[in-house]
Amino acid sequence: MAHYTSMGAVPPKRHTQHRDSAGNLYYEELMGEEGFSSDSSLLYHRRIPSEISAAEVWQVPDQTLTPNHPLKPLHLKLRDLFPDGGPGVDAVTGRRLILGNSDVRISYVVAESASPFYRNAIGDELVYIERGSAQVETVFGSFEVGRGDYVVIPRATTHRWLPKPPGDDADHEPLRAYCIEAASHITSPKSYRSRFGQLLEHSPYCERDLRLPEGPLLAEDIGADAGDETQVYVKHRGPGPGGIAGTIYTHPFHVLDVVGWDGCLYPYVFNISDFEPITGRVHQPPPAHQVFEAWNVVVCNFVPRKVDYHPLAIPVPYYHSNVDSDEVMFYVDGDYEARKGSGIGIGSVSLHPGGHAHGPQPGAMERSLGAEYFDETAVMVDTFKPLELGEGALACDDGRYLLSWHTTNSVPEP
Repeated sequence: MAHYTSMGAVPPKRHTQHRDSAGNLYYEELMGEEGFSSDSSLLYHRRIPSEISAAEVWQVPDQTLTPNHPLKPLHLKLRDLFPDGGPGVDAVTGRRLILGNSDVRISYVVAESASPFYRNAIGDELVYIERGSAQVETVFGSFEVGRGDYVVIPRATTHRWLPKPPGDDADHEPLRAYCIEAASHITSPKSYRSRFGQLLEHSPYCERDLRLPEGPLLAEDIGADAGDETQVYVKHRGPGPGGIAGTIYTHPFHVLDVVGWDGCLYPYVFNISDFEPITGRVHQPPPAHQVFEAWNVVVCNFVPRKVDYHPLAIPVPYYHSNVDSDEVMFYVDGDYEARKGSGIGIGSVSLHPGGHAHGPQPGAMERSLGAEYFDETAVMVDTFKPLELGEGALACDDGRYLLSWHTTNSVPEP
């Protein structure tokens, strides 16, 4: 996101001396992408950011993937994974892997406990807040996040999640987070940006819609001591399923020690309600709903919107085969017209794999005729490599979704 920002205390000239009131030098860290040939930021630390006093193994949540074979469309009931809510669960170590491949991993978590400080050294993270609210503390500053927020966290950003108690949240629910972990960087779509990086007039959102961190955030701002020893959980490449491993670093100081930073690389928040849907006289193809992209991964969202207004329009989607992609749809609000009667509901995920033509529930086309507005919210992930099933998917598959288009065979309730 090429959108320059400066926060806190930074020197007039980069890579020059920057001192505190006692004359002590701050330690400059250049955090940059693609071998420092792409976006970057400069962070100024009180302590040497490389300083660690211990390293130990972190057993990351189960990353085992199982092929989707025989190839089937699936309905995953995510609410079944945390039937008791999230007591004792945090938003980092409590994630349950749903789907994944070498480009992306999709997890789900219901959390009520504070997470440890954490950084993902494999790729950027995009976390969608389905329900609940939290404070996210990062070395760039903090965010208050809630229902409908996408939280974009660049690779190797140290941060932690502090869920708000369910009773304090407007939804009266614990934090429910849908976590998209890329093996690359997550950006706005290239088609929305000028060659210099500005979001263009036809983009369904603009820079004004992005919420930046409030900061700088220092140890004393959260009631901690700057000398407090801190553990940081790091997810990285290494031994284990999918080549993913974890390490816990111990720093002999509090990691919230950045007094200022500037640049174009930082976490930000975008709320799905600020996405302005692109509509037309006839049904618009999925790229009209795109909101983010990563390597071999596209993220779209479907929001409440006016639907097709040609006098002979069929508002629900046509049957389609995206021959290059697997399609994952997470249904988060409203009433998804195209799949009424299939068992899909709020908290459901559908997987429509490449090689399987999919589309509306039988009868949905006729029922949609004359509709002027759809009240539905969903997050879609398309991947260009086949997705395999994590332990979470195996635990919450309804086992009968492939029958949902079968016109002579009703889908039994469990």
